[in-house]
Amino acid sequence: MENDFYAVIMAGGGGTRLWPLSTKDHPKQMLKFAQDETMFQMTVSRLTEKIPFENILVVTTEDQAAKLKQQCNNIPEENYLIEPLPRGTASVIGLAAIHLEKRMPGSIMAVIPSDHFVLNEKQFLALLENGYQAAKDQHLVTLGVKPSFPSTGMGYIEQGEKIPVGYDLYHVGQFREKPDKETAEYFVHSGKFWWNAGIFVWSSRRILNEIAMFLPDLSKKLDIINATIDRPDYTDTMEKTWRLIEPATIDYGVLEKTTDVVFLPTYDLGWNDIGSWESLFDVIPPDENGNVIINCKFHSIDSDGVLACSENKEKMIVSIGVKNMIIIETEKAVLVCPRSETQRVREIVDFLKKNNLTAYL
Repeated sequence: MENDFYAVIMAGGGGTRLWPLSTKDHPKQMLKFAQDETMFQMTVSRLTEKIPFENILVVTTEDQAAKLKQQCNNIPEENYLIEPLPRGTASVIGLAAIHLEKRMPGSIMAVIPSDHFVLNEKQFLALLENGYQAAKDQHLVTLGVKPSFPSTGMGYIEQGEKIPVGYDLYHVGQFREKPDKETAEYFVHSGKFWWNAGIFVWSSRRILNEIAMFLPDLSKKLDIINATIDRPDYTDTMEKTWRLIEPATIDYGVLEKTTDVVFLPTYDLGWNDIGSWESLFDVIPPDENGNVIINCKFHSIDSDGVLACSENKEKMIVSIGVKNMIIIETEKAVLVCPRSETQRVREIVDFLKKNNLTAYL
């Protein structure tokens, strides 16, 4: 990769859909599921095949930064950018972009979530190389994943006209947010819609121009922060200004409003955003009975399709006559639900918040 190519890892999320194992103090990106590395470590490892540590920026919260630094101390201290509190992906990307513009104006930035699973790392790196070239041509680039089933939990990209370059690249016809079941089935059967992976590539200058056009208030606050980079009052200015930012995602705030958004199609990337307990069945090989076992001792009698997980690897979880169930055990909570209901975990998280039971989050 070229020396003007940077990776920006977004690592400030709470991962509440994997409650109760994923919590505010120990979110999804810090957990180990399929391998010996955490999700964050896996993300860094696949990037450093092509991008050096010094070209990797991590945007996270202050309480998570120390733990992430322990997991990967090769990334320079100054490459950890702290957001005082969550304000959405548009502000995260904007913050990284103003720092990159200071370091290397017009640099290309790949925006990567810290908690995605990728099986085909060779293809992933090839996609980043193609994304770099498209971003050099001033495109806004996103990755589209060929849907394997009609998901109602994913956003979709409609395939537009193909762009005549030496690799697969298409205009985005439109973005469609999480559809109902009937619409999702239509999307998949049409063959013209792709999952929006939430992985982007563009120039830092181009995305800041887009933010200025469609999120002018955010742009003004980024300008205030930008003026203090490398000054003693940066932290204080950042703290005060960041709290005034209106939360917005890059998808809603910019990509769905602008023109010339393109996407790179992926066919066998082995990608998964681990958006629910159910999704782990797609990335972790099951035992002979179709059971997925994570960090625990497990014994079953006449049970199949069970996911058993514990914080304590010595904990024995036993199931008898159980089919297609999720069993998660932590020090503070136990979750039991059918695999088909795992998206409703967010309802429990909302309940805990509303009833001031945040000690369980």
